[in-house]
Amino acid sequence: MRQGRLRAVDVVAGALERIRREDRALGAFAEVWEDAAAERAAEVDARVAAGERLPLAGVPIGVKGRHGLRTAGPLVAAGCVPVGATAVPGPGTPWQTWGLGAHGRTVNPWRADRTPGGSSAGSAAAVAAGLVPLATGSDGAGSVRIPAAWCGIVGLKVTNGRFPSPDRTGLAAPGVLVRYAADAEAYWRVLCGESQGLRPGSLTAVFSPGLGFADPDPEPLALARTAFARLVETDVVRPPPSEAPVRLADPAPAWLALRGAGATSEVRGVRDLRGVRDLRGVNDRRLAALFDRVDLLLTPTTPNAAHGHDGPGDRYSTALTWAFNLSGHPAISIPAGVGTDGCPVGLQVVAAHGREAVLLAVAAAAEARVGTTVIPGKL
Repeated sequence: MRQGRLRAVDVVAGALERIRREDRALGAFAEVWEDAAAERAAEVDARVAAGERLPLAGVPIGVKGRHGLRTAGPLVAAGCVPVGATAVPGPGTPWQTWGLGAHGRTVNPWRADRTPGGSSAGSAAAVAAGLVPLATGSDGAGSVRIPAAWCGIVGLKVTNGRFPSPDRTGLAAPGVLVRYAADAEAYWRVLCGESQGLRPGSLTAVFSPGLGFADPDPEPLALARTAFARLVETDVVRPPPSEAPVRLADPAPAWLALRGAGATSEVRGVRDLRGVRDLRGVNDRRLAALFDRVDLLLTPTTPNAAHGHDGPGDRYSTALTWAFNLSGHPAISIPAGVGTDGCPVGLQVVAAHGREAVLLAVAAAAEARVGTTVIPGKL
């Protein structure tokens, strides 16, 4: 685009055509902004022709939900062209793991009878199906990482509080969903100007099956453990000389109390906000001690595989993700393989506060050395 070999209007027109062709079955978009996207693409072409250097000139993107443009300002300033609002769960949805698009429910590009995960459901489905290369998300309990895992793509949640968020509880943070690690790095450079600048292999990492409280299903756990082993074998990360099991307190009661959905639950151990502070303090101290010794903590992204559209039952798909919304640590989900049901699962990588560049370096090295990119077939 910057060298004049492509025009933004043509790239964006291609994305809009893919959406017209595929989204009736996929349900990834709640709205498509064809006229506005075409106008913005023409503006990008004019700016490039005038000599302006735009780092993401003409890249078509989806934005999470109908109000997603509010947080997409830096990407638009860098030359991205929003083509539509991606699907999020419909009103009154008890489980935030599916979406409602303009053509009905949002389906997983790997299996239409499975959810793509949520609540950044449409963003994940649109990226995994190749409708757009990048889509924004927000992550309050795993809402970027879970759909990334179940759609076989990369999903980054940034450090809580590093960028503005409308969430008054402080649990939600911005994020991005992409097919390729390089695109996540491009997103990150636009947001804060950082690049990787790190040498994988120098990073120490520990793997935890369930953080001391969760009980993952055998197959997602086995795939995540194998993915971690491949990272060690290919010198992306290395285990520390000695390691103790990671044991956190289950964050569920504190998270639910902050959201106002369990503040009086004596059975779960949190009766008031003092209980939230106590539980959060325990985990913060344990994670601080852990990241004093190692660079990275890895887990399965979810304890379960992608479920059907009727919901997961009594399981919390967030069991392994929402601990890091409570603690604020940055985390990324990268592909860990495909289960016997034909759907992907993810490997979650967590770093110390403010170390997103470390996560991106690991994701890029995993993609290059292990080949973690997986692309779904036709619906």
